[in-house]
Amino acid sequence: CIDYRALNKVTIKNKYPIPLIANLFDRLRQAKYFTKMDLRKGYYQVRIIEGDEPKTACVTRYGAYEWLVMPFALTKAPATFFTLMNETLHPYLDQFVVVYLNDIVIYSNTLEEHVEHLRRVFKILRENHLYFKREKCEFAQPKVHILGHIISQGKLWMDEAKRVGGAHKGDRAAIILWT
Repeated sequence: CIDYRALNKVTIKNKYPIPLIANLFDRLRQAKYFTKMDLRKGYYQVRIIEGDEPKTACVTRYGAYEWLVMPFALTKAPATFFTLMNETLHPYLDQFVVVYLNDIVIYSNTLEEHVEHLRRVFKILRENHLYFKREKCEFAQPKVHILGHIISQGKLWMDEAKRVGGAHKGDRAAIILWT
């Protein structure tokens, strides 16, 4: 692990807010089909600006190395990645796509519409050289697991597999019905 505290201390912080999960859930509430895609090694798909590589240098007993892609420990990494996702998917955001960090959710009312939405998203991701981890994706499902919750048309509930803390065996998660 590389200690980037000195670099992070002099980095101008990005004030880019992380979206509210509740807003994401509201966008999905009436959809009937969902696809969740998890980008493969998200930050590592972002190229460091040419000339800034020396700022990421690390020295080991085997030599000195510089990152060519964005490492996780940089203070602006989350905001930079989220900006990339929003700029890439901007034409479709809140129409049939929502993004939360490295998760992309495509939502639609009909299967035919969903297939067309998938085509558009695949095309724009391919054009921007962004790749997802197929084994962590859920395609064209009537319900989707996202951010510790399960969403289906008009319903939202906690994913029992993700419950932590004060949860007891046998407790039932509340199902929220949107109106």
